[in-house]
Amino acid sequence: MKYQVQENCLTIFLPREVDHHIAEEMRKNVDELIDQNHIKIVIFDFQDTEFMDSSGIGVIMGRYRTIYLLGGEVWAIHVNERMRKILSLSGVTKILHIYEEEMA
Repeated sequence: MKYQVQENCLTIFLPREVDHHIAEEMRKNVDELIDQNHIKIVIFDFQDTEFMDSSGIGVIMGRYRTIYLLGGEVWAIHVNERMRKILSLSGVTKILHIYEEEMA
């Protein structure tokens, strides 16, 4: 898993599959980075992601709760149609800002 911190913004580059094998490690690492770097904005980058189960959804919801209490925001970028459907069916799209890229 790759992470990038710029000022108070944390970008999480999600792997191809976000499941229970990845979720616990991601939860621990992200919480640590949020604490250490005074993060206010978390961006989940779905560029390479093709699958996410309920544990992945749980990671997003938990980080949203943390960031919301700090007065921050949670975003998703590079969301393909399959991931958009998973996020929508799980209700995550109600709390997550999805960055819509301009189609040329």
